[in-house]
Amino acid sequence: MISVYGLKNCDTCRNALKWLAENGMEHTFHDFRKDGLDAASQARWIKAVGWETLLNKRGTTWRGLPDGDKEGVDEARAAALMLAHPALIKRPVFEFGKNVFVGFKDEQRQALLKAPCRGS
Repeated sequence: MISVYGLKNCDTCRNALKWLAENGMEHTFHDFRKDGLDAASQARWIKAVGWETLLNKRGTTWRGLPDGDKEGVDEARAAALMLAHPALIKRPVFEFGKNVFVGFKDEQRQALLKAPCRGS
C-alpha cells in the first residue's frame, strides 16, 4: 500500500489521490496539519531524496518566513524548519516499501505505476 503525505487542501495532493484511485492503487492519506509529522518519517525522506528536493522554496510558507530563517539553510536547518512548518514540504510525498517519491509529475506517475500496490 502506498502512503501519501501532504495537505488535504493542496490541489496537487487532491489530484494525486484521485489519480491513485482511478488507477486502482491502494493508498492511505496522511495530512500533515491534521495528523502531524514525525521526525523519523522526515529523516527517511531526506535520506531517500535529499533535503533540497523535500524543501519547497516556491510556496507561500517559505516566502512568509523571516529572512533570517531562510539564510544559510543546510540539512539540519531545513529539517527543523520542515518539522516546525510541514507546509514547507514539497507535496505530495509517496512512500511504499523503501521507495520515496516527491511531487506528482510524469516521472512520479510512471514510478507509481510500477509499484506493487494495485487493488484486487
